[in-house]
Amino acid sequence: MNDAATGKGQNGKPTFAEQVGAKAARKLEAQRNPPHVWFGLGMMGLIGWSVVIPTLLGAALGLWLDAHHRGSYSWTLALLVAGLLLGCFNAWRWVAKEDKAMQEQNGGSR
Repeated sequence: MNDAATGKGQNGKPTFAEQVGAKAARKLEAQRNPPHVWFGLGMMGLIGWSVVIPTLLGAALGLWLDAHHRGSYSWTLALLVAGLLLGCFNAWRWVAKEDKAMQEQNGGSR
């Protein structure tokens, strides 16, 4: 049974009519304010740099360590991989945060 005051179904989820209304409102908003090409390029650049910077910093630190502290393994390779992993994790976390913010802005439904 639907609660007429809240428009929620039995399990507290939005009713079908609310979901359709929310999607229609999002479509109308997107038609009024289309995203710019620069926004997409900026997002790709931001994600790319969030991976590149830790990778390059790891490689630079590894080169310095290899030059000053010789060892049986390559610091450059180890820190390059560590920087790459850190950068990928950072990008993933940032994209997940942005996705969550978009979901909250759009009413929580896809």
